[in-house]
Amino acid sequence: MSTVLVVDDKEMLRDSVGATLQRAGFEVLTAPDANAALETIARRRPDAVVTDLRMPGMTGIELVERARDIDDTLPFVVMTAYGAVDTAVQAIKAGAFDYITKPFEGDELIVAIKRAIDHARLTRENAVLRTNAEGPRTVASGGGPTGLTRLIGDSPAMRRVRQQVLAVAESHGTVLICGESGTGKEVVARAVHEISPRAGQPFLAVNCAALSESLLESELFGHERGAFTGAEKLRKGRFELADRGTLLLDEISEITPKVQAKLLRVLQERSFERVGSSMTIGLDVRVIATSNRDLPRSVARGEFRQDLFFRLNVLPVHLPPLRDRLEDVPALVSHFLGLTAQREGKPARRISDDAMAVLRSYTWPGNVREVQNVCERAAVLCKGEVIERSMIEPWLLAADAMTTTGLEIKIASGMAVPSLPTHNGEGGLIACDGRQLEDIERDAIIRTLARFNGHRQRTAQSLGIGVRTLGLKLKKWKQQQLVEQTL
Repeated sequence: MSTVLVVDDKEMLRDSVGATLQRAGFEVLTAPDANAALETIARRRPDAVVTDLRMPGMTGIELVERARDIDDTLPFVVMTAYGAVDTAVQAIKAGAFDYITKPFEGDELIVAIKRAIDHARLTRENAVLRTNAEGPRTVASGGGPTGLTRLIGDSPAMRRVRQQVLAVAESHGTVLICGESGTGKEVVARAVHEISPRAGQPFLAVNCAALSESLLESELFGHERGAFTGAEKLRKGRFELADRGTLLLDEISEITPKVQAKLLRVLQERSFERVGSSMTIGLDVRVIATSNRDLPRSVARGEFRQDLFFRLNVLPVHLPPLRDRLEDVPALVSHFLGLTAQREGKPARRISDDAMAVLRSYTWPGNVREVQNVCERAAVLCKGEVIERSMIEPWLLAADAMTTTGLEIKIASGMAVPSLPTHNGEGGLIACDGRQLEDIERDAIIRTLARFNGHRQRTAQSLGIGVRTLGLKLKKWKQQQLVEQTL
């Protein structure tokens, strides 16, 4: 049900217009003057406003201009007396969508309101599309399945995930999706949105690990013109653009304490202020957060606010690693081979039984994302119709060697990188030389940096940590002179 705010200093007219709109199926809010209207707009965010032009104090034209600072897509239909068309034209220039002259028929008003709401909806949809296209954000899953059909596999573990998704989707509560990197946390978030009551509303995502504190704050909450150097115009943040829809906060564990505090208030109060503004804006957004880290452990270490964790962990969903559901590998392989064939415009490749046996016996440290990469590579490089074991087995052996080899390597500066400890067969590591855990962690990070030629983004992604976390660790180790200053 769309909400319309009726603004007029005459109670009889407010009641008459309100009754007409209610009969047409609208929810109606009323305000006796422009100041009260601005408060209602900031708090309730109606879909459209009907206002008189001539009111004591602030006029209808001034109301239109002031409201644009809150929401520049909010459509206004102004009511003006017969013969005052010039004043109505001024209102249009100030940002109103349409005007009607008194006296008017109820049908005329309803048609104008519906046109205004449709136009505003298209404007907001275009803004969301531009935001998704411009980034920075997590990579979207384009095309293909939707809803629960996004969740590939029929193992007991995946059936439990589907049950969790169905349970949380009907709620409007905050969802926290945890799992290792590459398990498909964003895919699950999109599935939740697509089968929820908000399915027809915007879905936006932001990668919290990819932005600095100041950029993330502006990205989430928007900013006013002149709020900081380079802020040349008002910009809406992701919370505002996702109003009535869903906002995905990917890698929530990487946000700084300052942003954590501001996010906590948004979740508690369902309101926020743009950067550089003191005006409080109400919102209706469902938040879905993801993390590949153990958040309770981060809370215990003082790295993440406990109260924010409780606010996020209302509806938890845990994604199992692929090694715990290897029976889903054939379905995933078939799915990704089909997607690649569709994208490339070629017939789908088949995979031999021997090759599938190799895939099912591999532990997949990169989880579903690694399956996708292997399938795309095989589909593109395979010359025949069937992907054979001889093609994919060397790739898996090489990938496995990267995570288990104990060979010493050299980085560009000539510093020797100590060998990594070996796996104990149960997913853990054996520190054979009795070193401290931080020493082992530092060795792993330096070694991975060398493998990616110092590329921090790829290193962090490979290790399953945020870029900011990686940078802080390197900074500390440089200060302690434990690593080269050039890293």
